[in-house]
Amino acid sequence: MPATATYRNALSIGAMLLEYRLESVLGAGGFGITYLCTDTNLDKRVAIKEYFPADLALRALDGSVVSVNTESDQNYKWGLERFIQEARTLAKFSHPHIVRVNRYFEANSTGYMVMDYENGESLGQLLKREPTPGEARVKDIVVPLLEGLQAVHETGFLHRDIKPSNIFIRTNGSPVLLDFGAARHAVSGSTKSLTAVLTPGYAPLEQYSGDGDQGPWSDIYAMAGVLYRVFTHENPPDAVSRLKHDPVPAKLAQLRGRVSEPALRAVDWALTLDEKLRPRTVEIWKRALQGKATVPLLTRTVAVPAPTQGVLAPTAAKLPITQAARRTTIRHPIEASEPSSLWRGIGMGLALLVALMGGRAWYTQREAEETARLEAARTEIESRAQEQRQADRRRIEEREAQLLEKERSAAEREIAARRAAEREEALRRLDEEQRARERITSAGDARKPPAAEELRLSAPLTIKRDVSPTPQIDASDKRGSFDGFEQKMQQDFRNADSNGDGHLTPDEVRGRMPFVEREFQRLDTNGDGRISMQEFMESRFLKPKPPPLFKK
Repeated sequence: MPATATYRNALSIGAMLLEYRLESVLGAGGFGITYLCTDTNLDKRVAIKEYFPADLALRALDGSVVSVNTESDQNYKWGLERFIQEARTLAKFSHPHIVRVNRYFEANSTGYMVMDYENGESLGQLLKREPTPGEARVKDIVVPLLEGLQAVHETGFLHRDIKPSNIFIRTNGSPVLLDFGAARHAVSGSTKSLTAVLTPGYAPLEQYSGDGDQGPWSDIYAMAGVLYRVFTHENPPDAVSRLKHDPVPAKLAQLRGRVSEPALRAVDWALTLDEKLRPRTVEIWKRALQGKATVPLLTRTVAVPAPTQGVLAPTAAKLPITQAARRTTIRHPIEASEPSSLWRGIGMGLALLVALMGGRAWYTQREAEETARLEAARTEIESRAQEQRQADRRRIEEREAQLLEKERSAAEREIAARRAAEREEALRRLDEEQRARERITSAGDARKPPAAEELRLSAPLTIKRDVSPTPQIDASDKRGSFDGFEQKMQQDFRNADSNGDGHLTPDEVRGRMPFVEREFQRLDTNGDGRISMQEFMESRFLKPKPPPLFKK
């Protein structure tokens, strides 16, 4: 099935992003789509994460990403800036258990992270093949990930979407933490987010609110949820549902004997709903998980039931409840022996539950409104795209018409210029012939019949100054040359007669027929200011004013 059928907003398979060719869609989440691509320059596979917040953006027909409306535009741009800034930060990491970001770039009005493509399988896939991995095997996976997560936290970033599908086991068995698309920069113990980013069961309670007190303890809760999934073969319960009924302590208690006590205590500690009671850093929790640190006193335990069930040692039961005793009797801070604290805790829990239920109803209504706005925006974008295509087609047609008109005008100008050049050439030759006749006439060569010389002037003129007393004239071509000369003069007359009235005016011969222009008054025998065809033809018998024989 094509990727676009499963992932409606994904780019087309085979599309190019710079030098990267899209091969398939690896997955999609609330903030982006991940593609498997081929680097055509290096001929290697990479994973590319595209910034695409599903509740804020749409895919336009040209492949670009646009915000659903003007109200979302500011949030979309803010998120894009954060995405690029986070890519720059993640690109600085060179940790073996954090996915490597090689570069980032902007295209299609959004941002892209280019990451190493890892061969192997996700933890979720591993658990399907190996449902009950041993505790040692599990720690071999989780502890290296905690070291990588600690490096991320030290730069001020949170992952915020840790779950089995985002934990990848390479073919050599080493783990790597993937998909930082929901990562956010923590500022003063809180985060600014576009919307609530969560995976039910792995997201802590504070992550259900955009302004919740999120920090390293939030990622620790998610990692503990992963251990809960591995040990119990069930996804951890949703944090909101645990406010009313919390099955976590009893479920973990059933694991006694199969999972070590330090591991159970560490998981139970990290899954505390109140973020203030959870481990504050990854290093603290990792030491507790390895049994190198003690779980704090005021936290839940799963190894020992409540004191009312009579399981305390006789010697301990006779003593007042001390701090040492509380370590084994207090299951949760709200279960302290003081009634006022109990009711205060219950009241706070109910108030929080009511607030969350109200918030959930509001979120459902908002989601329906956003869906309607999204559909309207998509229709509007498609309509605008259609109008834009029609406008582009009109502009192309108009441009083609303009180019065609220019080509036609250029061809006409070229023809006119060629004709003008031909007329100029004809006039030049006529003028040269006339000058030749003038030179022959001025020489006074009586032995050479004028008619024969004029006949020769119809052909290309070649004057030979022969030393023989009488020039030789070939009488056989006399008639043909004369006819050709007359036809040429008539054609020259018609070329010069621009208005076609059968007469030449001074303006029509000016610059075109130097001889006629110079002898205009003499050729105009009737004195009407014009030269007729007959007057023009008689110009061949006109004897010009003799120029000097030799020019200095």
